[in-house]
Amino acid sequence: MEPGMTPSISTPKPKSSVAPPLTRETYLGLYYFMRLNRAVEDQMGKLFRQNKIVGGLYSSLGQEAISVGTAYALEKRDWLAPMIRNIGALLVKGVKPRDIFTQHMAKYTSPTLGKDGTSHFGELKDLHIVSPISMLGDLIPVMTGVAMAGRYLGQDIVAMTWIGDGGSSTGAFHEGLNLAAAQRASLVLILENNQWAYSTHVSKQVPVRDLAERGRAYGITSVTIDGNDVVAVYRTAKAAVEQCRAGNGPVLIEAKTHRMRGHAQHDPAEYVPKKMREYWEARDPIARYEKYLTENKLWDAAAKKEIEARIEKLLSDDREFAENSPMPPPELAEQGVYCDGCHTIEAEWHRPKSEVTPPQSSCDTTVQVKDFGGIDQGLNVPTETVTDTPPRAAKPAQSSGNGAGARSAAKSKSAKAPARKGRR
Repeated sequence: MEPGMTPSISTPKPKSSVAPPLTRETYLGLYYFMRLNRAVEDQMGKLFRQNKIVGGLYSSLGQEAISVGTAYALEKRDWLAPMIRNIGALLVKGVKPRDIFTQHMAKYTSPTLGKDGTSHFGELKDLHIVSPISMLGDLIPVMTGVAMAGRYLGQDIVAMTWIGDGGSSTGAFHEGLNLAAAQRASLVLILENNQWAYSTHVSKQVPVRDLAERGRAYGITSVTIDGNDVVAVYRTAKAAVEQCRAGNGPVLIEAKTHRMRGHAQHDPAEYVPKKMREYWEARDPIARYEKYLTENKLWDAAAKKEIEARIEKLLSDDREFAENSPMPPPELAEQGVYCDGCHTIEAEWHRPKSEVTPPQSSCDTTVQVKDFGGIDQGLNVPTETVTDTPPRAAKPAQSSGNGAGARSAAKSKSAKAPARKGRR
């Protein structure tokens, strides 16, 4: 699919069409955050090799278009919950690179004061970011709950989260998706099909070609797109967000891509076939988008140089800040274990409470079932197997109440039966 070709998400099956152009600011904004995403991870790779990263490091190389393109479709009021390869989404939402550096380095200036690693932090008040959950799939019911709560409070929000191809086989994925479908929650679920669940290829774990089929099984709009085309990703996510905000959610978007590094820094990914790697390297989302911007005269050399200079200056300052930040003091370990009044959580109402309390919220609890829930006999089934006439009951044998009559009748019938001839 060429950049800018977007599948329609108003119907279950994708439909390609040429959409109107975006603003130049949007085009360049998408490029800026993809480049920033990759540059941040390049810096962390260097920090990891210098033994300055605490714990593991997980790369999203080759997947930047998905994190950036989907999060860019959200508004400030909307909520997201990232996974370990969604640093691009955090950057788009407003997280500073220094917060990502210090978080991975377990510094006292990090969002969790050095108590956690990778992307395990959130910011509920202003950025509306829910911290990742290590148990894959569990973010789906959580974000379904966020979407439902937002609707209840009248906030008109959309919730977004991500899951991988391997994670789509967990029970929480299916339970959460079914709940979202039944409640028509304003949830946009991005299924990043990067081909690998650690070292297991998707063809060895799922018997369908398109994982979007898993969403269609729950009756929700589900599409498959080219995850390395940031314009298509953004357009599709934007349409999904609008559809959810209109009350027609949830939406599942399967974005096909490839994980260009191993599961983590310790994994050389030698199990990836050479031809497969070469195929996806030729479809690098950033190089591809640079070509698109040039061919459509959306920038020039000066604009590209200006973006690169901004990123270089930002990362230089933020890395210096992170490296010079202190480690957490020892006494911090015993603090924050239990909540002792350190914060308050209150519902943020955007509607009158009377709308969701009796008598205004009362409804008729009588169940109305069209055709009484009967069976649709539209199939060409032999008539003798479909009948409303109950089978004739066998005539009961005379019984004295202790079964003697039944045994007597059986014995009499056996005595009258002719003997069989021939071989047994």
